[in-house]
Amino acid sequence: MKFIILTSSFIIPLMIFFIVVHGMLNKTKIYDAFADGAKDGIKTVAGIAPTLIGLMVAVEILRASGFLDFLGGKLSIVMGWIGFPSQLVPLTLVKMFSSSAATGLLLDVFKQYGTDSYTGLIASIMMSCTETIFYTMSVYFMAARVSKTRWTLAGALFSTLAGTAASVILAGMMR
Repeated sequence: MKFIILTSSFIIPLMIFFIVVHGMLNKTKIYDAFADGAKDGIKTVAGIAPTLIGLMVAVEILRASGFLDFLGGKLSIVMGWIGFPSQLVPLTLVKMFSSSAATGLLLDVFKQYGTDSYTGLIASIMMSCTETIFYTMSVYFMAARVSKTRWTLAGALFSTLAGTAASVILAGMMR
């Protein structure tokens, strides 16, 4: 374990050193290349900022309005059949849009049910088995100017469903 910790503390400085040495050997103006990359990064951030702000505002409106709790209550019967706590429906939906908002909901779940509870275990595993689908698609597709997403959304939703199912199964095994 000490070897991994020691190695991890040297990885980033070694990568920076390797990049600088590689640039010097290729006679690249390293600082100019860095500055150009930073300019491109700022342009990308400015281009995706409206999408990010819109997603964050929409998620917070849904959360504050109580709609997510309402939806969880309506789906509680169906969720009970498959062993998925209806209290996690809001977390599941919000995670598809915003990881930071989902983390806030996760902390609420931990406060109410505990980290070692069945609900807490499912929530913990689910957070690491699922992705922020709509955030990722909007940011990366906008940055890369992709207009035809083809099967990306269907595949992402299916993988989120699989990750959620896996979280229920794994938490059930830990019970």
